[in-house]
Amino acid sequence: MTTTPSRFVAVWRKLPIVRQVRQSVGLQRGMLVAGLILTGIFLLTALFAPLLAPYGFSQLRDDAGTFGAQVPPGGAHILGTTVGGYDVLSRVIWGSRTAVLVIVVAVALSIFAGVLLGLVSGYLGSWIDRVLVVISDAVYAFPTLLLAIVAAIAISGGQSSFWGGVFAAAVSITVVYIPQYFRVIRAETVRIKSEAYVESAKVIGSSTPRIMFRHVFRNATRTLPLIFTLNSSEAILTLAGLGFLGFGIEPSAAAEWGYDLNKSISDVTSGIWWTSLFPGLAIVLVVLGITLVGESLNDLADPRLRTRRRADQSAPVLETAALSTVDADDDANPIDPLEARS
Repeated sequence: MTTTPSRFVAVWRKLPIVRQVRQSVGLQRGMLVAGLILTGIFLLTALFAPLLAPYGFSQLRDDAGTFGAQVPPGGAHILGTTVGGYDVLSRVIWGSRTAVLVIVVAVALSIFAGVLLGLVSGYLGSWIDRVLVVISDAVYAFPTLLLAIVAAIAISGGQSSFWGGVFAAAVSITVVYIPQYFRVIRAETVRIKSEAYVESAKVIGSSTPRIMFRHVFRNATRTLPLIFTLNSSEAILTLAGLGFLGFGIEPSAAAEWGYDLNKSISDVTSGIWWTSLFPGLAIVLVVLGITLVGESLNDLADPRLRTRRRADQSAPVLETAALSTVDADDDANPIDPLEARS
């Protein structure tokens, strides 16, 4: 009879991330663990930003008085202050929450629209498929950042309040990423709709929506977690690009790393390094962590890489077993030279 701890261990080992960590070996496991650590720190920082940040993202003074502009790191301001008098550490911490919100909203909208359009286009075909493919290719042909800038200007005029800015940035990124999800889901749907179980569902009289969302949807969306991780890192870069070019969120509404980098350009030439180093380092580390997770999961999802790894691990064992068998046969049945010549 299975005990409760054993059941807990079995369930724990089947969890998505835990299973991938157990499957990975060597350098691949190191990359995956490093990516998970960086991504985990990023998510925890965003979650507990009000507790971790010493000041508010737009706070300019405390009980001791005004912070002052471009104060070097140390004392009450561990990472210094910006040219506008904001605390750098607080802006970096609060900026992680803005990035997470934009990623969640943008990728959720992209997945919803891209998956729905991909299912309809791939399964129904006909003129609907041709129209959606042409529109998707036209959107995909535009440069990513340029399309996001145009969308941001059209939605909010470039800047707005916190939720308005988050939604505008998310929608801008959504427009860019819908064609990616559309292409993946459409290709999978075209392949799956010719499978035997789909034909069987048609024969027994299942309706088209039921076949699309019950049979095709489950099998066509297996690669979405991989695309989600890769697009999350691109979403952070797009958000930072919008803020750097001045189309992001106002500093009094939320903290955003791209905006802080834009305001620190003049500081670099004056030898004031802390206003640009820490926001830029935050972007690099977060994008690196999410990219490592995405690339590692992509490698582990490839059956060819898994087969090669298992073959490499089992080859020495098989070779040793074969040599042992040959030696045992030689000892048990020595070959007669006359029989060998004959």
